[in-house]
Amino acid sequence: MIEEMNQIRNFAILAHIDHGKSTLADRMLEITGTVEKRKMKEQILDGMDIERERGITIKLQPVTMKYRGYQLNLIDTPGHVDFSYEVSRSLAAVETAVLLVDCTQGIQAQTLANLYLALEQDLTIIPVVNKIDLPAADIVKTKKEIVELLGCREEEIIAASGKTGAGVIEILDAVIAAGNPPREAGDVDDTVGSAGQSAPRALIFDSKYDVYRGVVAYVRIFDGAFQKGDKIKLLATGAASEILDCGIFKPDYLSTGILRAGEIGYLVTGFKTVGDCRVGDTVTTAIDRDGLGAPAALAGYKEVKPMVFASIFPREGNDFKELRDAMDKLKLNDAALFYEPERSDALGFGFRCGFLGLLHLEVFQERLRREYNLDLIVTMPSVAYKVLKSNGEEIIVRSPQRLPDPTQISSLEEPWVKLDIITPKNYLGNVINLTQEKRGIYKNTEYISTGSDESRVLLHYEIPLAAILTDFYDKIKGVSAGYASINYEYLDYRSADVVKLDILVAEEPVEALATIVYRDDAYREGRKIVDILKDNLEKQMFAVKIQAAIGAKIIASEKLSAMRKDVTAKLYGGDVTRKRKLLEKQKKGKKKMMAAGKGSVDIPADAFVKILKR
Repeated sequence: MIEEMNQIRNFAILAHIDHGKSTLADRMLEITGTVEKRKMKEQILDGMDIERERGITIKLQPVTMKYRGYQLNLIDTPGHVDFSYEVSRSLAAVETAVLLVDCTQGIQAQTLANLYLALEQDLTIIPVVNKIDLPAADIVKTKKEIVELLGCREEEIIAASGKTGAGVIEILDAVIAAGNPPREAGDVDDTVGSAGQSAPRALIFDSKYDVYRGVVAYVRIFDGAFQKGDKIKLLATGAASEILDCGIFKPDYLSTGILRAGEIGYLVTGFKTVGDCRVGDTVTTAIDRDGLGAPAALAGYKEVKPMVFASIFPREGNDFKELRDAMDKLKLNDAALFYEPERSDALGFGFRCGFLGLLHLEVFQERLRREYNLDLIVTMPSVAYKVLKSNGEEIIVRSPQRLPDPTQISSLEEPWVKLDIITPKNYLGNVINLTQEKRGIYKNTEYISTGSDESRVLLHYEIPLAAILTDFYDKIKGVSAGYASINYEYLDYRSADVVKLDILVAEEPVEALATIVYRDDAYREGRKIVDILKDNLEKQMFAVKIQAAIGAKIIASEKLSAMRKDVTAKLYGGDVTRKRKLLEKQKKGKKKMMAAGKGSVDIPADAFVKILKR
């Protein structure tokens, strides 16, 4: 068994977004003959249409390659900050990490973040500079940056091109030579039975729902072996089932009938409900172990905390059941997703959902639209506030509707993040101005490369999450001509001076348009929303007031004039009193309608969208 494990290498590719991970993985599959040339296509491991269209990896994807007598198990990981949880899950299943740096851009913010995740797991790091075929490639400068970062020797850094295939064989050789064989889970006393055999244990690092097979678990085997037909049990949920099939990724499912210690593969669990098979759970065989009891669970994953909250409603009320089923299935392989049922007077039944960031939200709603054909309304994203009420009760507020009356609030706190920005020195002033506008607190500056006018700096800030939620990424790219990159991670909760901004149409509050804003920004935000509504609402038979309010105080107001019907058109003669009588009658009628019609103004869906994008 030890001999077999020495012939296995489990590794992941880590990099900043768009540094060429998936293209490098394509070349590895081609060189090792894992995928036939006639079946090769770009980004072959990116299975979702949305991944191909955007050119980004969203889901981790494992694949098994045979090379020079070794079994190489690769996990291709995402690069965007919103999907760093996918990266941390991949790293728990491997022993080696290939750190990829684009030599036209150098080290970026997410390169550092992913490297720190790998070092925390004590993985072997293989440094690679990628895209050496491009005219703008600066191999020498990029290698110097990596040497300063890792403290390695320059000759240890492999120069490669995922596009042409240059250096890819050297990377595979380095994974075999420098990479570690699979590590064992440890704690032998807990896992060895009377016959001296380890109880089989595997860690679920991802899972997928298959309409025909039920739940398919992606696992790394740490102890023993699992075979088709084995009775299995999950240690966290206690759910039991039978392995209907098992095998490896090529990159499609390839049934082998058995998975041994050190291998990465899949188990068709037979579970029909998505809640039974959770990421981070430990799979073991459901057999009597001579009174030893169940084996110890493997170290799972930290419970991930969603940072951004938005409500999702079906446009048609009768699609609610379909929306709930779709979310259950997506939750299975998106462990970072949080959701709970919610009811809105304006939009009906839906869900309050928690995400890691705006891209996570965007991709999630896009998957609901494409994969489940659902037409949705998404409300304004907000963060989770910690509120201490006057009676001593502490609550978490994820939507404006649940914010208590100001008289009941003793203190209110919002989440802050540690923000790292890497930018060329030339754009330093612009970046600092933008971060100060967004209430950032400057901490310190580090120089990544020195000795040239094009040297780049790493800025450390602390900033409220709400301030970078909507347009910060776009603005930072704008002020740095596209060169800056950012990474952020949760820091703590701090006191905030925020208020609930209500929007009233025809003197009735519109629940779905309420937002939580900073007190000193309230007038500007209220004025924007009121103006958008005035431009997008249809005229009624009576004048409609559109107002923004904090509590009982109106801070911005507009009036949508009434639709004018010419009631005197049928008059062809007679004295002026007849005309006045008809106009007076119309005036009284409008007053009645206004009194009876409060709150009955329909707000079109595109007005919601425009307010979201304000």
